Amino acid sequence: MNVFKGILLKIASALVFATMQALVRWVSDTVPVGQVVFFRALFAIPPLLLIYAYRRQLSTAFRTNRFGGHVTRGLIGVAGMFFNFAALARLPLAESTAIGFAAPLMTVALAAVLLGERVRVYRWSAVGVGFLGVLVMLSPHLNVAHGPEAALGVFLAILAAFTSAGSVIQTRRLMDTETNAAIVLYFSIISVIGGLATLPWGWVMPGGLQLTALIGIGVLGGVGHLLMTESFRWAPASVIAPFDYTMLLWAFLLGYLLFGEVPMSAVFVGAVIVVAAGLFVIWRERKLGLERPRPPAAGPPVAS
Repeated sequence: MNVFKGILLKIASALVFATMQALVRWVSDTVPVGQVVFFRALFAIPPLLLIYAYRRQLSTAFRTNRFGGHVTRGLIGVAGMFFNFAALARLPLAESTAIGFAAPLMTVALAAVLLGERVRVYRWSAVGVGFLGVLVMLSPHLNVAHGPEAALGVFLAILAAFTSAGSVIQTRRLMDTETNAAIVLYFSIISVIGGLATLPWGWVMPGGLQLTALIGIGVLGGVGHLLMTESFRWAPASVIAPFDYTMLLWAFLLGYLLFGEVPMSAVFVGAVIVVAAGLFVIWRERKLGLERPRPPAAGPPVAS
């Protein structure tokens, strides 16, 4: 076990996912969301297959006893991807990312309701504080002067966080019998089908830079997942989980450097509250011995 290496891999995965989100933000002005989802899912598969073949896990990636469970997880996850990418088209990068970090808090609530997990007052309090942080981030958009597009973007970002939490819950159910490789591969295949289904609604012929960005979105998604899962091989999940939040830093930097976006003060304040609540939940779960192997994700807290 090498904790430092695990932390570095986790930070690297956060940077890769943030870069992927930035590319989604860039192409969203000209490329339909469904087409972006298709490329994100399709070109994430080759890196995954290569690493599973290298680890001699390729056969386990296709083996399943619960195909229906994979379909359920895939449908929830691909819906979240649509919501996330549509939100990125309407909100600054950092703002969409920050709202997405409400997903772990929603997971706590859903785990209590759907999985029957015992959630004590401390974690419920953290969930309440975290949602207060989300409201702080949303407060500027209560002003109609920001326009309906920004309000729609906020609504979509919240839906993306909710579906991300739902995807985690379904993944926890699958992990009783299914391998990590199978969960990720079937999700990618279902996402490819989901994106392809939007073809009749008007895809575009991408130019050279657009095509490169679309392929890059998929490859970065696959590589980011590999870095994330590899980090868990070197350090306990409870140790490296807090470093998920470095994605917020990368989102702030990329949003400013690439798009000239400077988040409003309410976003900074709300993000600090959400991160603090999330870190408390992680600490509390570790203290109570509730930490379990973290499920694979298609992207950041909003899998993407």
